[in-house]
Amino acid sequence: MSCVVEVEHLSFSYPDGHSALNDVTFSLGHGQKVALVGPNGAGKSTLLLHLNGIHPRQSGSIRVSELDVEGKNLPRVRALVGLVFQSPDDQLFSPTVFDDVAFGPIYQGLSAAEVHTRVEEALEMVHMEAYIRRVSHHLSVGEKKRIAIATVLSMKPDVLILDEPTAGLDPRARRSLIELLRELPQSMIVATHDLPMVRELLPRTLVMDGGLLVADGPTAELLSDPALLHDHGLEM
Repeated sequence: MSCVVEVEHLSFSYPDGHSALNDVTFSLGHGQKVALVGPNGAGKSTLLLHLNGIHPRQSGSIRVSELDVEGKNLPRVRALVGLVFQSPDDQLFSPTVFDDVAFGPIYQGLSAAEVHTRVEEALEMVHMEAYIRRVSHHLSVGEKKRIAIATVLSMKPDVLILDEPTAGLDPRARRSLIELLRELPQSMIVATHDLPMVRELLPRTLVMDGGLLVADGPTAELLSDPALLHDHGLEM
């Protein structure tokens, strides 16, 4: 299987000296859906922010769709890596849903006609096409999360990076979002504490703790290991 993300020997420390990533190596194949789990402070968010260059790489290497994640490639990499934040309010800031989803394609310099096509396609993928003229901040949390996903789908990414996608959702909205993520064809890395969702949706799991990648394997196998879960602060 060809790889859409390749991370090799990635290490990173914050200015205060805290070591957040220690020699992390893994790859993500095209179409793979992978969970990233571990306790708070494990390094999950730091790792995600490296994948599109928000954190500058200190040592090791990162490649996305055969592009090195570095200065001259960052505009292209950031289109290929769709980062969806935990809170959709961090991602939705325009007057209408159309404006939010159109922001990325406009920034890419696409024509008005192509921008409109991208917006319609992205909203259709998240089943929110009827919301195109709605005001984003009037929507429910579940609706906002779908629109936030559409804002990155409009850039036609190769991989989606989602941080706690089910946080704050009621059971119906959570179920609906899981089904949406199952439908989407992109490769995914999903950072989450929602282990029942991991077991249901994501066939492979990466476990991080203390900046280390401590396990990488089939989800069913890892989540059936009580000692592994206990040692790294995880509970079903």
